[in-house]
Amino acid sequence: MKYDRALVEIHAAVLLFGLAGLFGKWLVFPAVLIVFGRVVFAVPALAAALTVLRRPLFAGRLKAQALFGLLGLLLAAHWVCFFRSIQVSTVAVGLLSYSTFPLFTAVLEPLMLGEKFEQRAVFLALVCLAGVVLLVPRFTFEESVFRGVLWGLPAGASFSLLSILNRKLRRSHDGLSIAFRQDAFALLFLAPLAVPALPAAISLRDVALLSILGLACTAGAHTLFIDGLRSVSARAASLISALEPVYGIALAIVFLREIPSLRTAAGGALILAAALAVTLSGGKAASSSPPGRA
Repeated sequence: MKYDRALVEIHAAVLLFGLAGLFGKWLVFPAVLIVFGRVVFAVPALAAALTVLRRPLFAGRLKAQALFGLLGLLLAAHWVCFFRSIQVSTVAVGLLSYSTFPLFTAVLEPLMLGEKFEQRAVFLALVCLAGVVLLVPRFTFEESVFRGVLWGLPAGASFSLLSILNRKLRRSHDGLSIAFRQDAFALLFLAPLAVPALPAAISLRDVALLSILGLACTAGAHTLFIDGLRSVSARAASLISALEPVYGIALAIVFLREIPSLRTAAGGALILAAALAVTLSGGKAASSSPPGRA
């Protein structure tokens, strides 16, 4: 019974992560403002959760704070690229191009951590690249899918770096604390860019959407995911996480009437197959499922 509940929590969290992509279409703000609004609501909620659990909000050591600062910067860049990808193309293109992150991780992790490089990762990276190429009808800036991929790939690469750095932190910090500290530093870095660009008036609809994005799709999703990991293995959770673009695309079909083309579906199938293969082969970063997902 406990395991079944944990599975429901993991699936619910991944569904909320996938839902987050739709806000790139529902909100007409620049991507920087969307991400800023997201963390404005998420940070207090995560802080409240840590306070209830009687856990410290910030790490004491300067070195740890500097690392969390880097994570916050990467998280802010990841989310901005992710939402920008969706804004210039579609939810499907943004989610699928971002979903290349396990392949970036398979290549970057051995280089950064000095671990054995798996030759299989090269083949899977080429499969993933073929999927990305298949996504794009024309390699020109006039093509919206091409522009979406150009934003989506940095979203995947930055999340890959987050995964690798989070793998180190998970040895000494719990997931909820990592999520809070990443979001808090992301808020700090985004504020100088977002505050001067705030519109004179924001509608109640936009405030409601940003609150749902920050509270449900960020703080709530992270809490559910982390709670589910108490009974579900990280490997199983990472496999469920592979459903994020599937959930997101399905939700976009229902709520936005965005139906992927056959070309997008075929390219997406290659990307997801390669990402899934990395996870099944025992990619450590892929199986760690750190906080901060899209």
